This record gives sequence, structure tokens and C-alpha cells, in this order.
Amino acid sequence: MTSGVPRLEASADPDASAAPVLEKAACILSAFEGRRPTLSLTDVVRHTGLSRTTVHRLMGQLVELGWLGKDGRRYFLGLGLLELGAFASHHNRLRRAALPHLIALHEATGHWVQLFVQDGAEVLCLEQIGDPRRSSLPYQVGTRLPVHCTAAGKALLAFGGATAVERLLAGRLLPRTRNTLIRGNALRSELATVHSTGVAYDREECFQGVTCVAAPLRGSGRALAAVSLSRGPGPGDLDRLARQVARCAGATWALLFDSSRRFEEARREVAEPVRDSDAESVMAWLFFSEWE
Repeated sequence: MTSGVPRLEASADPDASAAPVLEKAACILSAFEGRRPTLSLTDVVRHTGLSRTTVHRLMGQLVELGWLGKDGRRYFLGLGLLELGAFASHHNRLRRAALPHLIALHEATGHWVQLFVQDGAEVLCLEQIGDPRRSSLPYQVGTRLPVHCTAAGKALLAFGGATAVERLLAGRLLPRTRNTLIRGNALRSELATVHSTGVAYDREECFQGVTCVAAPLRGSGRALAAVSLSRGPGPGDLDRLARQVARCAGATWALLFDSSRRFEEARREVAEPVRDSDAESVMAWLFFSEWE
């Protein structure tokens, strides 16, 4: 395995190097790419070309962060790095599974569609599909938004357990627009509705002029992510769009956990018109299964 992080060239005064602290830390971590699972301080100094003082100081900080572990005088890669790697791998797998369905949903509706995951009091946009020639959104992939005033955030909160909701409400909910719900009881009531219907709405609560509908990716447990569709203001056809968003979330979940599902079958399922009988069966499977 190679990280692309070069060994810093040794000099008469290694600490005078212009390399930023992060580059030095990355260089130290790259020393653990060899066959030996543990290294001594001297081993890392030899690999990096940094001074012993710098290596000792930075490795101490990396141990505190959990990115390195220490057993006596030997160092090894810590669980913190493994957790970060697993997190990134999980997001990549999730994005790959969702992408064909997000594209199909966009083609079927003409609206922007997104994939969000929750990170504490925020949601993170992992993917976004739309046509910038027809419309634009005030956020993009990588943007973090408050969980309490986004459709995706409410879809995730409603299926995330009461503890997470109360933890959020213990803090101060800041308004983004005049429509933002910032009172605890009002948000609790809306989340109860989301839990019973399986779809969440953002009626210009996060951005003026933008309405959204979202559905969680879940089977019978906590929501893994949420599919969201964004459009302009006004009620319009949000209820019909909600059904298509729910189908997209369900198809993505099925693809994540059913490797035999063919892409074209799932794509047609999202794009075709929704019959009432189909909607009822999807809603019953996706939305009303017990959470805990």
C-alpha cells in the first residue's frame, strides 16, 4: 500500500522544514505501511527524516487522537484510523448503490435529488443529481446543513431514536428562515408525523424558495441515510413526488442488501408511475416496521 506521501528529506535542521504539521503527521503515518505492524520511535525517525523531538511530539498527539496506539516503546496504527477508513468505505458503498436510483429519480421528475447522511446535529450531502441549466440549489456535494430544518434531517431524526432527538433539543435550534421550526414541541410533533408517514418535508425552512421531500433508507432499524428531492416553493405535487422519493429510497436499500437485484429492474421501478397498490405495499414495508 502506498499513500503518495513522500519521505521528507533530512536536512541539517529538520525542524526548519517548511512542511506543515499535517504533512509531517501524514509522513509519520506512512511509515506504518510496511510489513512490520509495529515500529519504534527510531524506526519512524529513520523513515521520515524528521528530528527525533518532532517525531516524539507528533506521535504523542497521534496516540491521543487514537490514530496511533502504543505498547511499551512500540507504536502501531490505532483504531481511530480504522474507524475513519470504515466510515469512508461505508459512504462510498452507499453512494454507489444510490447513484443509479438518484439518476432515475431525477430523470423521472426533472428535479434535483440528493443523498444525505447524518453527522450529529448536521446532515452531509454525499451526492447530488440535477440539471444546473434549468435550476440551481444553494448547496452542493460536501455541504453540511442543520438536521432540524431539512427534509433529509427530519427523515433521519424520526428514525434515529428518542435519545438523539432530545439531545438535539437540549441545545438551541437556530432559525434559517421564518419557517424554521425552533420550538421543541413543534419539532417533536412533526417528527412523530414523519415516523408514521415515512416521509419528511422542508417547506422553505432551510432556504427561502426551496422546498424538499425526503425518505429514509432503512429496513427495520435505524435510518442509514436519506434520499431527498428539492424543488421551488409552493405545495405543487409534493405528495406524488414523496411516493417516488420513497420508492427510490426503497430501491437503494434493496440494492445495498440484495446483490442479485439487477440495475435495470430497480431503475424501471423508480421511474415508472406509482400505482396506489404499489405505494401501499412499499409504504407498509419501508415505513411502518418497528424501529428499535
